[in-house]
Amino acid sequence: MMKLKHMNSITRCASVCEAYRQPTRRTLLTAGIATIVSAQPAIVFGNPGRLGAAQKMTFDDLVLRARKGAARAFVPAPTPASDVMERINYAAHWKIQFRDSETLYPAGDALPIQLFHVGRYFPSPVRIHLRGGDGTAQEVKFRRDLFEMPPDSPARALPEDIGFAGFRVMRPGLEPDWVSFLGASYFRTDGPDAQYGLSARGIAVNTGMNVPEEFPRFTAFWIGPPEHDGDDISVWAALDGPSVTGAYRFGLVRNADGKGSVTRVSARIFLRQDVERLGIAPLTSMYWYSERDQIIGKDWRPEIHDSDGLALETGGGERLWRPLSNPASVTTSSFFDENPRGFGLIQRDRTFDNYQDDGVFYHRRPSAWITPSGDWGRGAVQLVEIPTEDETFDNIVAYWVPEAPTRAGDAFRFDYDIEWRARDPHPESVSRVVATRQGQGGVAGDPVPEGVGKMVIDFDGTAFSGLDRESGVEPVIEARNGTIRAPVDTYPVVGTKLWRLMFDFSQTGKGPVSLRAYLRHNGEALTETWVANAWVEREG
Repeated sequence: MMKLKHMNSITRCASVCEAYRQPTRRTLLTAGIATIVSAQPAIVFGNPGRLGAAQKMTFDDLVLRARKGAARAFVPAPTPASDVMERINYAAHWKIQFRDSETLYPAGDALPIQLFHVGRYFPSPVRIHLRGGDGTAQEVKFRRDLFEMPPDSPARALPEDIGFAGFRVMRPGLEPDWVSFLGASYFRTDGPDAQYGLSARGIAVNTGMNVPEEFPRFTAFWIGPPEHDGDDISVWAALDGPSVTGAYRFGLVRNADGKGSVTRVSARIFLRQDVERLGIAPLTSMYWYSERDQIIGKDWRPEIHDSDGLALETGGGERLWRPLSNPASVTTSSFFDENPRGFGLIQRDRTFDNYQDDGVFYHRRPSAWITPSGDWGRGAVQLVEIPTEDETFDNIVAYWVPEAPTRAGDAFRFDYDIEWRARDPHPESVSRVVATRQGQGGVAGDPVPEGVGKMVIDFDGTAFSGLDRESGVEPVIEARNGTIRAPVDTYPVVGTKLWRLMFDFSQTGKGPVSLRAYLRHNGEALTETWVANAWVEREG
């Protein structure tokens, strides 16, 4: 029953995420084209009277507010006009569009800002402020006529001062948005291929536990010009939840080195209650099935996922690849480390033929790579996988968990960059996993052995240059709760640049077999380390 409660909370969270990712899964939002004929001042608004009075505001002020807030009891945000809000469903919500003429320009005319309306999936309003260059900020006042909406829209019955749901940053000329903050503490960018996919979160609280997960939310934003060299625009955010408060600073970069967007994050976190599992730098994605387990998919497409693996670079420099799975029950995997160099949820398979989807373009989905700043100490990267039977819910979460207990009154600072890339950064000298396949064990033509599975892993990289079957490339394979069985073979795949590892395995107890493998030559590793949980037969 506790797992069911946990899964329901995850589902609600995923529904919130889905409500703003679905339109970009089917088609990118467009906002029309506006012509800007002259340079804009630091803050431009369709009607200056829609801004509140200027008030002093610094990031230190926001940090102090968060610290003081953690010493007070949590007060849940009310849902104004909840009966009306419930009627603003998915279809009604996306008929409500921010007027181009009211676009904000807090960081210049190349970075237009538009705001989201509240609705069923985003019922708790957030406050939006524009920061000037003089240490002051002005709140954007809500008015219904900031938005275009049908005459019969249920939103017309909401109070005039209802507030906003979030915001997005448009491309120059009001071309489609490239970053958005919407729902709980979620934010995302569309990556180098201009296609939304996975999301980031400000914090994760008790994810994958036998207690209800908490979803702290950003309650207010302060948007302004860049604060650091190389940034395009900066955002501050106030976080509040039952167990945690926070002050966040985001430096947003749209096209870093031509490789994709970067989000520079500085998080100040304060605990008002004990937290059993505090997830830092969380990423949220969707995985239904891939070439490994397409037998569980019921769709005509060969693969359906926003990400296909978790990549890690440990503090000691080891590269790990953990292919994602769609388990029969909620599964948490922990990778213990000290001062990790990076981790992320990655979409490595970027070939259209492997998806055959020309409507939602899974092969273009961005990957997100977390690079910590400074020492994060001891802890673990955790991967939570939740069962799903379709593509509409985010069922994958990854984050860093500090080893030390997280108690009421504790304060933390975590700084990190999120690179929204095509694939994870990877040294040329280390070959990477490009496919994981699983099937029944045994040898063709012989009776199929009972209780035996087969794993096939393909690697790609320059480390195999000049090597063949006779060169002495050898596999290193480990199994816990299982046994590695013959046949075991590794060889170059005919007609390709790939190298394949193939082995059989069996379970020796209940639960999955934990597998670990890599290829080496003359005692030196040629590949990253592949790790996976596997079942001979899917349980549940």
